[in-house]
Amino acid sequence: MSDAAQSTAAEVRAAAEAVKTALDRHLAAVERRSGDDDPAVYEAFNQLAAAAEVYDELLYDRYDEVTPFEIPGAEDALPPYAGPEEPNALSVLIRRDYAVAEPQRLLAQAQRIEAAEDEDGAPASGTVHGALGLLFGEFEPDEIASRHKEFGLEEGDSTLWVTAADEPAEPGEWLEAPFEQVDPQQVVCRFDVSAVFDDEIDDVDDDDEDTDELEDELDGDLDEDEDLEPLDADRR
Repeated sequence: MSDAAQSTAAEVRAAAEAVKTALDRHLAAVERRSGDDDPAVYEAFNQLAAAAEVYDELLYDRYDEVTPFEIPGAEDALPPYAGPEEPNALSVLIRRDYAVAEPQRLLAQAQRIEAAEDEDGAPASGTVHGALGLLFGEFEPDEIASRHKEFGLEEGDSTLWVTAADEPAEPGEWLEAPFEQVDPQQVVCRFDVSAVFDDEIDDVDDDDEDTDELEDELDGDLDEDEDLEPLDADRR
């Protein structure tokens, strides 16, 4: 960035104040939270993340300095909510990914479903895609999510978006392309589950373990030093 467009000290200071305000709001939302999925906490989190990102950019631009904060997914963050204040309708968009970890278990479950229905015709349970069709036709997605191991599936990433609207959609309006017309500014809240977050926690734990090991080694060295014969103060 050129010197002419460089951030001013006042802009950096204002961004720092915005972070402090957002931090207070986030803490207040957490203290008043009504449950694990309180949308007020989620909104306060996003506001804090956005304020911290702006401060980080201005600080680096003005002083060539960085903060110790890492904003998770800031580049993919949703824009500020611009939907109706009092929505008359909402849509819940859910995506859950699975790996077919045990095909034989999946096929066996599908065969049980087929045997219970006792339908004539070619069996659909002989192939993985046919077995999946039977499985998701028989059980609700939430039940599959809670019993996925029984069906030979392994959980991957999942996400849930709640979007607001002034009026409900017309019957059949979006069925051909259900996820293509999502306006990010209409998203009320979003909840993501991913192994990536667990990996980040594991990395922190690994760092703590490395630190503990280093401290143990240092303590061991000190213990060994304590066994050494002390120097005579008169010895030259």
